[in-house]
Amino acid sequence: MKESTMPAIETNASDFDERNHYEFAFHVLPTIAEGEVESVFDEIKAHITKVGEITSEEAPERIDLAYPVVKHLEGKNRKFASAYFGWVRFKLSPEALGHLMEELSTISTVLRHLIIKLTKREETRPFRFHENRKSVKMVETVDEEAVVMADAPTKDEESVDVSEEALDESLEKITHEEAK
Repeated sequence: MKESTMPAIETNASDFDERNHYEFAFHVLPTIAEGEVESVFDEIKAHITKVGEITSEEAPERIDLAYPVVKHLEGKNRKFASAYFGWVRFKLSPEALGHLMEELSTISTVLRHLIIKLTKREETRPFRFHENRKSVKMVETVDEEAVVMADAPTKDEESVDVSEEALDESLEKITHEEAK
């Protein structure tokens, strides 16, 4: 059998994207005015677009945190029970990631953040936290007085005034019958 060589396939260098997909998830301090949260979000996106390309995002919205988070601010440790949560997905070369992480960590209005590398499956299916949270059925607590009032007779039910003496006689009669 003769040894043969396979022809090389020509490819364009521009067809192959060596950038990885990442997600930057973050909490913005709850002390930031609600109208100013958008400017913090824009600042985060500006840092990312300097070195990469944004593919999807979810604007920050206020949420209650699962546990209090402590951050050292203005010389004191402060505890926060809520924050504005959002995320940005982007493409970036692995070499530029370290520099971007340093830049993003300098934003003082961010309570905490996390950058993760996405898998191929995660790239195509972003989880929209705020949309999902709104679609989940929430359980509401009921005012105790409303529950007591629900047991009260309605307008359609007849209410009969009974004297204490008549009530005592009825109870006495019932207890004597049960004793026999």
